[in-house]
Amino acid sequence: MKKSNQKNIISAVFIKGVVGACEELENNIPQIAFIGRSNAGKSSVINSITRQKDLARISSSPGRTREINLFLINKSFYLADLPGYGFVKSSREARERLEQLINWYLFLSGYAQKMVVLIIDAEIGLTESDLEILESLKEYKKNIIIVANKIDKVKKSSLEKQLEKIQNQAGGLKVMPYSAKKKIGVSMLISEIFKAC
Repeated sequence: MKKSNQKNIISAVFIKGVVGACEELENNIPQIAFIGRSNAGKSSVINSITRQKDLARISSSPGRTREINLFLINKSFYLADLPGYGFVKSSREARERLEQLINWYLFLSGYAQKMVVLIIDAEIGLTESDLEILESLKEYKKNIIIVANKIDKVKKSSLEKQLEKIQNQAGGLKVMPYSAKKKIGVSMLISEIFKAC
């Protein structure tokens, strides 16, 4: 697949919900994975970069995504929207199934992601479950970027301090302040994605 020269997302199409190996993931189209705790605003971030209101379904109840939703961007790369981890209003079996799916796709499947975008809630910061997934991503030498979403919800007076705290926890990884609601950081995130592809 040739490297995309475009620096804008002009088309985004839902391909399918994935729960295991499939030909779409094996056709050498670059993959960018989006992952985050339930309710960190993953769907909102995806919708903000693709400029589509409901490409990724937003729900007020956490844990809506139960499969890996595959979107074809600019007919040149996939955006893989993974289920949220952490709090999910469902049985333990259902939670474990989602965790196994995430684990399989990122670490066991052999599929290479050009980048893993970890979305966190800027107000909450990196939680224990975020740090756990981060450790595994580092261990598997994934190209990671942390998107600190919902900065519009953090008091202006404490935003700098909060971002500094997140950056310290993240080590040398890039932390990007973001607000899907106010469209802050959108072009920067798009630029990072295109750089990776």
